[in-house]
Amino acid sequence: MKLAITTRNRKRAAFTLAEVLAALLFLAIVIPTAVEAVHVASLAGEVAARKSGAVRVAERVLNESLVTTNWTSQQSGTVTEGVVDYQWKLTSQNWPQEALQQVTSQVTFTAQGRNYSVSLSTLANSPPPAATTTSSSQGQ
Repeated sequence: MKLAITTRNRKRAAFTLAEVLAALLFLAIVIPTAVEAVHVASLAGEVAARKSGAVRVAERVLNESLVTTNWTSQQSGTVTEGVVDYQWKLTSQNWPQEALQQVTSQVTFTAQGRNYSVSLSTLANSPPPAATTTSSSQGQ
């Protein structure tokens, strides 16, 4: 009698072919979607990290140019932080108010084969014209 009861329990514990096929179909849909989601999240994380670095570079270039008043002509260069190269360009243009200049620092970088850029701008007083001094010496 015990043998008949255990045989019935074994039949109920197994999966049917339809259940196995349904599970495989579900996994065939879910796994590629999950992999794509991880890829998108990875790209977003890398872009965010590099954009943060680009903002630091743009801020540093803009601050240095304002302190040295060296922003009247267009300048460019490259800064390397870790393994990432950031190309920067500094430009200035006249502002509608007379004595002001808009100074812009634009930094470009690459993340996973795509180009991105960050721009920071500020207003600054136009630098005074270069003073020329003349000296005369009188002979004695």
